[in-house]
Amino acid sequence: MDLPLPAFLEDYPEITFLLRELLEGMRNILKERLIGVYLEGSLANGGFDTASDVDFLAVTTEPIDEKTFQALYAMHERLATFPTPWAMELEGSYLPLSFLRDFDPEKRFHPNLERGRQERLKLTDHDWGWWTIHRHILYHRGIVLYGADPRTLYTPPTPEVLKHAMHAVISAWAQGLVENPQKMDSRGYQSYVVLSLCRVLYTLIHGEVVSKFQAMQWALDTLEPRWHGLIQRAWQGRMSPNGAPDVNELDETVAFIRHAMETVGI
Repeated sequence: MDLPLPAFLEDYPEITFLLRELLEGMRNILKERLIGVYLEGSLANGGFDTASDVDFLAVTTEPIDEKTFQALYAMHERLATFPTPWAMELEGSYLPLSFLRDFDPEKRFHPNLERGRQERLKLTDHDWGWWTIHRHILYHRGIVLYGADPRTLYTPPTPEVLKHAMHAVISAWAQGLVENPQKMDSRGYQSYVVLSLCRVLYTLIHGEVVSKFQAMQWALDTLEPRWHGLIQRAWQGRMSPNGAPDVNELDETVAFIRHAMETVGI
């Protein structure tokens, strides 16, 4: 099965094989309920490298029922056994078209797989703030593996909606990290927090979404020098995510979160 993949993935044949198996499994399980399968995240938005995950989204005609969930669960368990590190880097969701079009706070739990050896397919709360960003990337830059063009499925968020969503992210997600910094229990996640805050701040100011690398460069050009070392080390930390973060680094990350909150008046 030929896949319409970006040219740079020619250097990653294991990812191509994995995506082919993923799509075949989805089509066999979901059949006519599968509207489309897409790549998003850094694969679509730019900045993909060996520290990235492989972000996908499957859009369905209806929410996933229990029997279908179990079949998808078994498929992902099989994919996780493939002899490539990329098998642990799949990350994505199965969403009904109705949720993609209109966020429903009463129906926001849907199947999701996070990257990582210990991760399994599970029902996850799809938060409005972060999901608004994913909707933006999918609409404007999503790569169609199968099915309908996402631009025919829904209306994208406006720049003002993107800004509002990022304010909500800082109010909830970032505030939670300040209150409980122990959540940043790995070097990889601590780095993710710093770089994600750079993206959040960029979107709050410009009403646009850029890659982690672009946001990092913008932050180094724009934010006060105090934060430059932390941001540069966070980029390096992506490449060596295992192990606990340094205590001083954690304290500095909390200070950076507080700075971001103060910047937006929280």
